[in-house]
Amino acid sequence: MNASQRITALEDVPSDSTFLFRVAPEADEEREAILVEHEGATPDGDEEPVACWLNYCQHMTHINIDKGSGAPMRDGELVCANHGAYFDSDSGKCTFGPCEGAYLTDLEVTVADGAVYLTDDDYAFVGEGPIDDDDDLTSTSNVKI
Repeated sequence: MNASQRITALEDVPSDSTFLFRVAPEADEEREAILVEHEGATPDGDEEPVACWLNYCQHMTHINIDKGSGAPMRDGELVCANHGAYFDSDSGKCTFGPCEGAYLTDLEVTVADGAVYLTDDDYAFVGEGPIDDDDDLTSTSNVKI
């Protein structure tokens, strides 16, 4: 695995929330992504133990699901606190709310030697945590200024 693409230790991904980090697609600005424990992981290793999604609700894509302290979850689903939308943490499908039927955008990750690596050719790992933008109110509000 490419050490520069190491996101975090697998044990640091919470079982009841998300792990927030930053990625950058080629020639574009940083975006946020989240890791969530993969409920569908199998003991024989057919599925990765984590799923990875861009950190944007599909109802209004300027709204973050994880606002910096972990996304709310209920019964294995990610919850958008702004709209009440529910997303299956394994498939990314919106199961309830204004964007029902839409899917979160997935990113490829691989677990090796107890760590999670970004293996999506379209993105590069930038760092842990949210995008630092003191002027941006979109992560906490759905009102455009």
